[in-house]
Amino acid sequence: MQGGSTGIGYGLKYQARCIADVKADTDHTSFIAGTLCLKEENEVHLIRLSSDGTDLVCEGLFSHPNEIWDLASCPFDQRIFSTVFFNGESYGAAIWQIPELYGQLNSPQLEKIAALDAHSGKIKSVLWWPSGRNDKLISIDEQNLFLWSLDSSKKTAQVQSQESAGMLHSLSGGAWDPHDVNAVALTSESAIQLWDLRTMKMTNSIEQVHTRNVDFDAKKSNILVTAEDESGIRIWDLRMLKAPITELPGHAHWTWTVRSNPEYDDLILSAGTDSSVNLWLAPSQSSEEVTPESLLESPTKRVDPLLYSYSDYEDSVYGLAWSSREPWVFASLSYDGRVVVESVKPHLPRK
Repeated sequence: MQGGSTGIGYGLKYQARCIADVKADTDHTSFIAGTLCLKEENEVHLIRLSSDGTDLVCEGLFSHPNEIWDLASCPFDQRIFSTVFFNGESYGAAIWQIPELYGQLNSPQLEKIAALDAHSGKIKSVLWWPSGRNDKLISIDEQNLFLWSLDSSKKTAQVQSQESAGMLHSLSGGAWDPHDVNAVALTSESAIQLWDLRTMKMTNSIEQVHTRNVDFDAKKSNILVTAEDESGIRIWDLRMLKAPITELPGHAHWTWTVRSNPEYDDLILSAGTDSSVNLWLAPSQSSEEVTPESLLESPTKRVDPLLYSYSDYEDSVYGLAWSSREPWVFASLSYDGRVVVESVKPHLPRK
């Protein structure tokens, strides 16, 4: 089903690509978004859904010195987040703290807790372990993976270990497995790499895939969802990587982002450069159910379980975030700076 948005809108002042759920805010449905403007001072917006669910309120507006290419919220402290930024000449990454607001809209400056300044290459992404408190962070540049230890009280971040993916690989991002604190999936130009942080070594890979984004299934272990240029959306069981267990058509142009729902099984969001957001229900066998025999009996199927397509955006959609507090709510961010918060409840199948 395809149609327009019935969601709640909010406009950023400049173009933007990054939005994240503020997981640590357990009292409100909140999102944080960052702008992408080379010639003006950029902004970070703290946005909150009103208690009656009818309005988006700006709880804080902060200046950020450079254009923001990646943004992630700390899962255990609602005032802390990370950015990857570009100053016109080089890329950098830092951990920031939002000041105490006390109801002020024109808030004090962001406080920089730590600079992730060990990189010599182009930084792509910063990852927080998604489920609960962990003082470790991961930063990724085109060739290297860094594991950091963050002490927010002392305002320091120290490199614990690092490893190179090799000159033949150009890393672009990744995701941290919510079921295993030692496992991450990294995306590169032609492969998905699975790494063990204890040894800082690659343990497996999916070759010949052009993946733009990955996300782990929060409810089922060993399940990875990928957004790929040519193949749309694929769902993989990490124990058997010869073929995906499910394939979805994706978008009319590049499928840019995928997000698995934090609570509802098999519910996936995707966004693309065709100016749309798609809601999928894509049943995948859990790792406990998958056996080599069952995969042989049920070869990969192309299915199209599209529940709804939100198609009235005017620009490419690069940012997606489910709310962990209200898992039927998500926020999208299109390149023109438009934030839309939607509820998927009307499109979920009735049991």
